Amino acid sequence: MVPAGYLWLNTAMTDSDFNLYNPQPLLIVISGPSGVGKDSVVQAIKESGLPFHFVITATTRPRRADEVHGKDYFFVSKEEFASMIEHDELIEYAIVYSDYKGIPKQQVREALASGRDVVMRLDVQGAATVRKLAPEAVLIFLTTQSEEELVERLKARKTDTAEDLSLRIATARQELKRAADFDYIVVNADGHLDDTVKTVIAIIDAEHHRVNPRKVSL
Repeated sequence: MVPAGYLWLNTAMTDSDFNLYNPQPLLIVISGPSGVGKDSVVQAIKESGLPFHFVITATTRPRRADEVHGKDYFFVSKEEFASMIEHDELIEYAIVYSDYKGIPKQQVREALASGRDVVMRLDVQGAATVRKLAPEAVLIFLTTQSEEELVERLKARKTDTAEDLSLRIATARQELKRAADFDYIVVNADGHLDDTVKTVIAIIDAEHHRVNPRKVSL
């Protein structure tokens, strides 16, 4: 049975990668500068109940009392993390406060193999890394209604020193210039989170109606 909401397409097509009844799963990257609301958007998508796989990050930092291995993070030793780096089993990784964080490829492969769309939230640099590894990934760039609004959001956090804030603002301004590297740009306006999430979900839905579907491999 064709899934509800899917369109009938030209059945004369012969492309071996095209399957009318089982659309190709997508790798979706939600990105954008600091302050645009990436975490809020991803959390709202999670709460929508759609059957996406949301990537889980591997980290070498100690597990906190309220955290669950395999749900909040994959907690691994530095030796295990080093092995993943050596065997090219990470999509991307970074050092955060003396600990390593990264996204294992295997969970993404397994989710895609099961037919589920995969959603990951990355900074702009991380999104560029995914583009190189998986050119067919769907890259969505979140932004504000203006550069001035983005600066005001960063200032309103009041969690950074003056020096750190200046660096964060300068970095965000440079990241705004990378928007053209993405497939879609979505404005996450203040007070309109629901509209932002609806737009992101509509993009994902439209991608599943492509006559020439994206085929992701890692």
